[in-house]
Amino acid sequence: MDWFEIKNWLELSTGLARDSLHVYAGVGVQLFVALILRRSLASPVPWLFVVFAAFANEFYDYSVVQAPQNREPVYFDEAVSDIWNTLLLPTLFLVIARFRPNWLTGSVAKNRKPVSADGDRQSS
Repeated sequence: MDWFEIKNWLELSTGLARDSLHVYAGVGVQLFVALILRRSLASPVPWLFVVFAAFANEFYDYSVVQAPQNREPVYFDEAVSDIWNTLLLPTLFLVIARFRPNWLTGSVAKNRKPVSADGDRQSS
């Protein structure tokens, strides 16, 4: 069973569209690599694995499909959509983990004062 058949089997057995599978695969690869390499999501390494996997998958799809000349623009649009779907959430996780990690942990910066329900800073 080759990679194309595995993807078809996953689509049929899960009932999910390929676009959804790209989203789940991107997040899954990022989390799996971060776990195996013991890296934070703030590290670009797990994200780079997702980038590599997305482009390798599209290269494989293109080489298997062997699109005729009149289908190439359509295939290119599908490839861009697949890469977009695969990279969107992992990129968002990388950016948040690097620049706003408190969004993921729920911790508040030590020098910030709590905000009241009406939006005013409370004095301590």
